[in-house]
Amino acid sequence: MGSALYAGISGLNASSTEMDVIANDIANVNTVGYKAQTTFFADVLSQSLSGGTGNMQVGRGVEVSDVETQFGPGSFETTSNATDCAINGDGFFIVKDPNGTSYYTRAGSFNLNADGDLVDTNGYTVQGYNLFGGNQNSISNIDLTNIQSAPETTSTFSIGANLDAATAAGGTFSTTQTAYDSLGGSHTLSVTYEQTASTGVWSAQAALDGVNAKSQSYNDLKFDSTGKLTGMYTITPATVAGDGTDVVAGTPVYNNLGDLYDQSASIVLKEGATAGTWTVTNDGGYTNLSVSQSVAKTVNIDLYGTGNIDIKVPLTTDLGGGTLTIPTRTLSAESAPVNIPVTFATLSDGATIGSGGIVNWNLTGTGALSITDYASAAVINSTSNDGYASGTLQSVAVKSNGIVSGSFTNGQTADVAQLVLANFAAPEGLQKEGSNLFGETITSGQPVVNVPGSSGMGTIQSNSLEQSNVDIATEFINMITAQKAYSANARVITTEDQMLQDLINIKR
Repeated sequence: MGSALYAGISGLNASSTEMDVIANDIANVNTVGYKAQTTFFADVLSQSLSGGTGNMQVGRGVEVSDVETQFGPGSFETTSNATDCAINGDGFFIVKDPNGTSYYTRAGSFNLNADGDLVDTNGYTVQGYNLFGGNQNSISNIDLTNIQSAPETTSTFSIGANLDAATAAGGTFSTTQTAYDSLGGSHTLSVTYEQTASTGVWSAQAALDGVNAKSQSYNDLKFDSTGKLTGMYTITPATVAGDGTDVVAGTPVYNNLGDLYDQSASIVLKEGATAGTWTVTNDGGYTNLSVSQSVAKTVNIDLYGTGNIDIKVPLTTDLGGGTLTIPTRTLSAESAPVNIPVTFATLSDGATIGSGGIVNWNLTGTGALSITDYASAAVINSTSNDGYASGTLQSVAVKSNGIVSGSFTNGQTADVAQLVLANFAAPEGLQKEGSNLFGETITSGQPVVNVPGSSGMGTIQSNSLEQSNVDIATEFINMITAQKAYSANARVITTEDQMLQDLINIKR
C-alpha cells in the first residue's frame, strides 16, 4: 500500500519538472534563436508481487528520462541591421569568448564593436574567414579594421556630349572629368573641342590638369549630316628636306585648332637667304599665311595674317637652306577606332596614369558614351572612366553564402569576410550554456565546420533574425495536461493517506 504514496510523489515531481520546462519555454517566447524543449517520462522499475516476472508486476512511479531541445526552425523577423543574420536550414554560428572557448548559437544578432570585430550580443567574436590580407584560409575572428580599397589608375575614359552644330568657326566647348593616378591622386582630365571652318569637323585636344597631352593619335572628329560621329582626322609630323643638314622637325603644335581648314595640300616653307626669313612655296590654301621665328629653331605660322600664332614647329637646329613641309589635316576621314590613345606627361609625384602615361579615349567601343553634333546647346550628358581613389569601408552586407561584402567610400565593393557554420551529428546532445549559446558535448559529437550553403549547411538570410520556435498554443495545452497530472497525483496521495487512516482506525 505504501508504494502508492511514493508513486504519487514521483508523479508530482515529474509533473513539476514538466511545468518548469513549459514555463521556461513560454518565458523565452521572444528570445532570438531560442529552441523549445520537450519533457520525456519513463516508468520506474516495477516490483514483482509473486517473485515471478509475469503479470504480477506493479509499477513504482515515474521519472523524467530526458528534456530534449527541439531544433526545428523559428520564423524570421526582418530588421534594419545588415549584419543581423538568420540561418535558413541546419547549422550554428560559431562565436568565441575572450578566453578562446567556442560556443554555438542560432541567434545572429551581430554588430561591429569598437575594435572592428563582428560580435554577438554577449560581445563574443563571430568566427569566419578574413578575405582582406592575412591568412585567408584560416578561421579566426572576423575583423573589419584597416580595410581599405586600393586606388585604380584611369586607363580608359569616355565622354557623352553634344557639340552645337551651329557654333561658328573658332567657337569652343570643353568637357571635364576627374581622373586618378596610381596613388589615387585626382586630376582634371579635360577635352577642348573647337569648331573648324569645315562643317561637321571639330578639333579635339585632351589635357591633364591644364597641360595638353604630349600626343594623341587622332585630333579631329568628323560628324555626318545627321550629327553622328563617322570618323577622325589625324596630324602627321612635319618633314624636312634640302641641304643634307641633320635637321629634325618635331610634331607641329597647333595652338588655334579651330583655325585649321581641312586642306588637301600641305604647307611647304623654304628658308630665305637671311636667317629667320621664309619663303612660302605652297600655302596649302591659306592665302594670308605668314611665317616668323620668335625664338631660335622655332617656326611660327600665322594662317590668316591676324597676328595669332596658329602653328609652332620646333627644330633641332636652324633649317639653313632646307625645305619644311607641314601637313594639314586631310579630307579623308579614317574609320572610327574603338579607342584613341592619349599620352600625358610624367606626373611630378612619381605616380603614373594609364599604362605608361597612355590613357585610351573610348569613342565607339563597348560601353562608349555618345558624342553628337546636333544644332542644339552644347552640353555634357555624362562622363566615365575606370579609375578611382582609395576608399575606406563604409557599410557591409551579408550574402546567402556568408560572404560579407563591403562598400567603400570610393564607390567600390569587395568581399571582405565570410561567415562559417558548424553542425553536429547529434545537435540534441548540445548543452545549453545560457545567453542563447550551446556547448559541445560527447553526446553531440564534434562540430563539422563549413561555409553556408555547402555540405548540408543552411544559407544565410541577412537583415533577419530567427525568432524562438516556441509554439504558445502547444505550450498551453502541455501546461493544462501537466496541471491535470499534478492534481491527479496529488489526489493519489490524499486517497492513500485516507486508506492508511482507515487502517489505523480498525484498531479502535
